[in-house]
This record gives sequence, C-alpha cells and structure tokens, in this order.
Amino acid sequence: MRRVALLFVALFTAPLAAAIAQRHTAAPPSQRAAAAPAVPHDSVRGAIRSIDVHSRTVEVTAGVGYALRVVALRIPASVSITNRDSAQPNVIALGQLKLGDVVRAQFGGTAAPFVVYTIERLGRMTTGVDSTP
Repeated sequence: MRRVALLFVALFTAPLAAAIAQRHTAAPPSQRAAAAPAVPHDSVRGAIRSIDVHSRTVEVTAGVGYALRVVALRIPASVSITNRDSAQPNVIALGQLKLGDVVRAQFGGTAAPFVVYTIERLGRMTTGVDSTP
C-alpha cells in the first residue's frame, strides 16, 4: 500500500514541479510579444497570372493538391525582385516580369492584396503563354 501511495504522489507532483520550473524560466510577456511576428506570413510558388505595374500588384496562380490557388500580392517599391533564371542572380524591375513567369514570394498581411517581403523569378513557362485559341 505504501508503494501505491508513493507512486501516486510521484505521478501527480512531477508535472506540477515541471510546470512551476517552466514558468520561472520562461521569458517575460514583453519579450514574448516582441519575438512573435506582427502579421501572419506565408509563401507561394506559381505562375504570374496578371500584372498591374501602376498599382504594383501581381496575381500568382499556384497548384494546391488538385485545386488552384490565386494569390493577389502587392509589391512595395522597397522590395527588390531577384532574377534566379540565370546562373548569377540579379535584380530586375517589376516591368520586366511577364505573364507566365514562375515566381516564389514570401508575403504577409491579413487581407488581399498581401504585402510581399521577398520575391524572385525562378524561370518562365514556355508553353501556353502566347498561344491563341
């Protein structure tokens, strides 16, 4: 009976002691808030569906399982667009992007168009871009 009582005490006090130790070693709430991202973020890899140079927005179509996902992105002037199409990556202008270019972008925000943090052109689609029905 004494062993059962000792086992009972050990099983219920060990998690309590671990929770107390974690509470004392955790960062203060002000540091936890500073470390958390301010807005949700995501990434997309797909083909450019539309480009609006004046409003600096693009729509990217990406495959998600058996479905297509269209993401509207706003590219701030401070974000540089990297061209990874060649061996040496270089910076290109928004006007140099074309329909069908394959891009990878990291973005964030709570409503579309999402704000782009980084964007890079990975290549170009060669089939179907300039075709006519």
